[in-house]
Amino acid sequence: MRDYPAIVRETINVSLSGMTTSCQTIEINAINSTNLFGNNRVSPREKLLTSSQRGDNVLSTAIRCGHRNAKPRCLPAKTVGDAVKRRSWKGVNMKASKIVVGLASLTLVLAACSSGEDDAASTPEETTASESASAEETAEETVSVDSVVIGSVHPLTGGLAADGLQMDAGAQFAADDINAAGGIKCLDGATIEIASGDSTGSPEVGQSEAERLIAEGAIALVGPYQSAVAANIATVAERNGVPFVIDVAVANSILEQGYKNTFRIQPNAAVFGTQGAKFLKEMVDAEGIDVSKVAHMYEQSSFGTSVYEAFKAQAETYGWTVEPAISYDAFGVTDLTTEMTEVKAADADVLVLTGYYGDGILATQAFDAVKPDVKLVYGLAQGAIDNPAFPADSAGAGEGFFNTNYHLDVTNPTTMDVAARFATSYGEEMKTSAVHSYEAVQLIATALEVSCSDDPLALRDAISSIEADTLLASLGPVAFNEAGENVNASPIVMQVQDGKIVQVYPEAVAESAPRFN
Repeated sequence: MRDYPAIVRETINVSLSGMTTSCQTIEINAINSTNLFGNNRVSPREKLLTSSQRGDNVLSTAIRCGHRNAKPRCLPAKTVGDAVKRRSWKGVNMKASKIVVGLASLTLVLAACSSGEDDAASTPEETTASESASAEETAEETVSVDSVVIGSVHPLTGGLAADGLQMDAGAQFAADDINAAGGIKCLDGATIEIASGDSTGSPEVGQSEAERLIAEGAIALVGPYQSAVAANIATVAERNGVPFVIDVAVANSILEQGYKNTFRIQPNAAVFGTQGAKFLKEMVDAEGIDVSKVAHMYEQSSFGTSVYEAFKAQAETYGWTVEPAISYDAFGVTDLTTEMTEVKAADADVLVLTGYYGDGILATQAFDAVKPDVKLVYGLAQGAIDNPAFPADSAGAGEGFFNTNYHLDVTNPTTMDVAARFATSYGEEMKTSAVHSYEAVQLIATALEVSCSDDPLALRDAISSIEADTLLASLGPVAFNEAGENVNASPIVMQVQDGKIVQVYPEAVAESAPRFN
């Protein structure tokens, strides 16, 4: 994890007067401070004069936000207070303001705004005069936004760390690529900084990490790999008005809350279950394989349960019976032999597996030991079977296994370039989950260019309206509906063939035909 400078956290209380009808100028004076935003910060309690100290009855303000050419708008007191305390004054367009730094005082003058055409407001001439007067008294320095912070929340420790660390690296890799290409050009080359948070796999920890990152200046979030963690982060994003781009987390319920700030790149559980069942039906029909009974083993969290429910509903339309349905604790289980024995006794035609990497390996080991007489093993959002390490880690026991999941597009030269450079930089093959994180950061960067603002609300609106090229094998560009779902997100089918993971279905993205025993 990267180290970041300490952030001024004290809240500066600002009392507003006539915010809805008039516009004023805010002046905040700091004594004996030459570098308020640098490493040698001083306490706001020590350096900021309160209104009572200045002899003022009220400290009034109005702030111009968003695009530098946008119509000014007034902000509520809480927003002003947040702007005052944050390192980079997120939510305020610093390019529309000047920070005048002096040896004896620091005066911040933010542009006036109006709630209506006829409201009284400071004129441009008055603002210029004020800045000029300050400049005559002190040495003047203009400060602009030089970086934009994106929070990356993933499981960096714990049972999912192998995936979480790669995803965090994927986010950082995207930032490196963006910065190497000149940064956010609309914001005068502002760089992207990734601030990492470790969810540890816990919803509560993930929530607190998201809150911390926002408090420290993150204007957007990406993450987090688990649905339960994503649900908690989404509430934080909504409460703070900060866009949150889900790279991996499938539960339908996350985006069924009417949130306006949360977006998901990957397919949700309904798409996984429904499309996965359709792909299975099409492949077995084409091969002439008769299926009437399907066993489904799945991890028991909202992720696995929601995928199972969607698959079962679609499978039953084909006349298939989905039983036994066997759930387990992915983070507590150490052996799945008993569960696999139940599958064998059921005499099912197909075994469907839904879960994470560790339990996927356990399921494969149990399958190799028990050897249930099924016609094929079909992973559905199974985090192991399409992982580059799976063929070796399963010691060949997973040969021939299918998996329907999101996947990087091996037929796309841009995708393969990113994956190759990542492998060179980090010493391991890039997982699709890391590609999602890379893509999430790239999406936010595109939205920053579109909005030409680091205001989170403007950024949110830009994300909701743009289309962006994808590195994944899917139906089209990333584009979001009103619920925040990527309307073009689709899984594809992979298979372990000769010790490698290959794309096999649909034909449009296949690099090899599916193989059956």
